[in-house]
Amino acid sequence: MKKRLAIVGNGMAASRLLDELVRRNAAAQFEVSVFGEESRGAYNRILLGRVLSGEAPEAIALKPAEWYVDRGVTFHAGVRVAQIDPVGRRLTTSTGDAHPYDVCVLATGSSPLVPPVTGLKSDDGSPRDGVHVFRTVEDCIAIRDRAKPGSCAVVVGGGLLGLEAAKALGDLGLRVTVLHLNEVLMSAQLDKHGGELLRLALEKTGLFVRTGTTADEVIGNGHVEAVRLRTGEVVPADLVVFACGIVPRVEVAKASGVPVNRAVLVNDLLATQVPGVYAVGECAEHNGLVYGLVQPIWEQCAVLADVLTGTNPRARYRGSKIYARLKVAGVEVASFGVPDAQLPTDEVLQVFEERRGVYRKLIVRDGKLVGAMLVGCAEAAPALVQMFDRDEPLPQNRLDVLATGNAPTAATEREICNCNHVTEAALVGAIRDGCDTLPALCEATRAGTGCGSCRGQLVTLLATHAPVAAR
Repeated sequence: MKKRLAIVGNGMAASRLLDELVRRNAAAQFEVSVFGEESRGAYNRILLGRVLSGEAPEAIALKPAEWYVDRGVTFHAGVRVAQIDPVGRRLTTSTGDAHPYDVCVLATGSSPLVPPVTGLKSDDGSPRDGVHVFRTVEDCIAIRDRAKPGSCAVVVGGGLLGLEAAKALGDLGLRVTVLHLNEVLMSAQLDKHGGELLRLALEKTGLFVRTGTTADEVIGNGHVEAVRLRTGEVVPADLVVFACGIVPRVEVAKASGVPVNRAVLVNDLLATQVPGVYAVGECAEHNGLVYGLVQPIWEQCAVLADVLTGTNPRARYRGSKIYARLKVAGVEVASFGVPDAQLPTDEVLQVFEERRGVYRKLIVRDGKLVGAMLVGCAEAAPALVQMFDRDEPLPQNRLDVLATGNAPTAATEREICNCNHVTEAALVGAIRDGCDTLPALCEATRAGTGCGSCRGQLVTLLATHAPVAAR
């Protein structure tokens, strides 16, 4: 008799876990049900900026409705799970419906962080018209409906998410001001040199960037009219978008007696302290760390799929090495590992070319790469990340690596997609086997389905290796 596997959440972690389960033929062991608060199938949140810029939501979809049907997965769309009964092994939805389970996986993700800013609500207590968060497709549609060319927008947050939102609004013709409390843009990934280059590049595109301050008050009579900064300055605003961080969603866990710290506590099996309940993604905390980037979540899902199906009894999650890569306003940025020297013996190699808009920084320990920052030259990131991931020694000509950003790696081993560890050789092989379009290549290899930053390289490989008739 098959066990009942319930996945609470239908975001990127849940979607990836489903893929991993399908690869391990989990349907032979489980009847799988997925509960998603949103009414649509899973989509890639990293690419929400494309929807905000005007693309259809289908452009970032991960799983259409038929995917679930074709694989025997029961998808409860638009259904919020309110509580889990770990003793009776059943979960209850917000409408009071009960669903039995044998194994439950929490993949509830996170909510947008909205700081305590005065004026977020009107005098009657209703949300002030024009104030939005940037987290879901519905958020993007609501922001887009409000965004009028020539109007003023304030984006609170100068991290990965905030800069994506700001660029998209700029593309729509708005005058955009970015507020970032830290003095350095993308302060979780960049130092002052990298942040300054990024700021200059963004300002060249027409964005206004204010660092070292943030919103103190939203001003308006019913609808947004301006934002008062902590400095006292007032910035005109017809639209305010908060994209300044996330908070793990742990309401279901707390209501169900599942131990929580910042997020749901899990061990190396991704198991919580409650029998039969697991957690992955942004709602999970492993060894004191909560991961908000896609690659660690992919690794968690692979381990959990091995654990649940018994495919690899030795599978354990030991934590992840972190790296981020994105392209904002035409500027490629990559960052991974430690941000600076941490030991007296660490070496720091830097190249800063303000005129060219290029910054490279490598942190070397015992001859190996332990961290890097790349601005304006992130095409070198895959090879460097591969050396970092594999703990490989840097070549002797370190200055050449620093000057060019290129690490010598054989094409058969060179990774193009770091999120999914897909090599150039694997991609070329897939193209020669008939994957001669970008969607086909992404589906067959998984390349380009994470952060999406490698898609330009996939297009180049297709142009080089696809049969002429298919181009």
